[in-house]
Amino acid sequence: MAGGLVALLDDIATLTRAAAASLDDIGAAAGKASIKAAGVVVDDTAVTPRYVHGFTPDRELPIVRKIAIGSIRNKLLIILPVAMILSQFLPQALPYLLIAGGLFLSYEGAEKVYEALGGGHGHHDADDEVPAAEKGPEFEKSMVNGAIRTDLILSAEIMVISLSSVESEPFLTRLLVLIVLAFLITALVYGVVAVIVKMDDVGLSLAQRKSTASQRIGRGLVKAMPKIMSTLTVVGIAAMLWVGGHILIVNVGEAGFHWPADRLHDIEHWFHELSHSLGGVLSWTAGTVVSAVVGLVIGAIIVAIMHVIPKRGGKHADASH
Repeated sequence: MAGGLVALLDDIATLTRAAAASLDDIGAAAGKASIKAAGVVVDDTAVTPRYVHGFTPDRELPIVRKIAIGSIRNKLLIILPVAMILSQFLPQALPYLLIAGGLFLSYEGAEKVYEALGGGHGHHDADDEVPAAEKGPEFEKSMVNGAIRTDLILSAEIMVISLSSVESEPFLTRLLVLIVLAFLITALVYGVVAVIVKMDDVGLSLAQRKSTASQRIGRGLVKAMPKIMSTLTVVGIAAMLWVGGHILIVNVGEAGFHWPADRLHDIEHWFHELSHSLGGVLSWTAGTVVSAVVGLVIGAIIVAIMHVIPKRGGKHADASH
């Protein structure tokens, strides 16, 4: 009987070690996948605060919470089943999904550049001048729904990019890695977003305290927030172009056309050889710039097709009448 108990304990210990090893494997795979998807995570974090801009302070965190819940639903109920089915039965379709996502991100980034340069300014109306806080619950609902729709695209990119990092793993490992990433990335993105949107309120609170140091820090935060938001906008656009361009280059190669990926590798290798101490930094910077330029060029072509050419065609039609 004692021998049976010892054997049972030994079996339990063996299973525990196996489970711990599996958890380590899942954790390592999740870490690898999250690093590969980091660019889109930055993009997601930079894009979301604009959906909360203009609302009263008491509505900011509830709106962020609603978007975060929508993001989890996007990842677990829509993206995860589709991604797992494709990875199991039609893995050759994944590069084409990523190419579609890369085109979308390149278009989004180029469209933001187009708007910043003065394009599309004629689409605003008098309702745009009304503060968000005065537009009522229906407007808040529409903003939340818009943010969740945008999140669906970005979350799909995050999940598919992450899946491509663990495509050689067993089905169960891939599934668990994506579930872990869904919760971790959502918590990270919307935790950071919550901190960003409440930073000015923290600054105002500190500025009203009796301590001179607190007042100075509070005023500094209040003054810094517009600059931080502007910086986030620029970072978000740059991330869209960089990630979109890189996804296109890599996955066009995965689909069979290797020339762009080979040239990118040559450029990165050339810059790496320039310096032994800074080779890695120079290589990464060169690859990032080239990817962003590719994203901007491809995105600009799509923007021209979607906006510029139809607009000019309409002007010519009006002139003919």
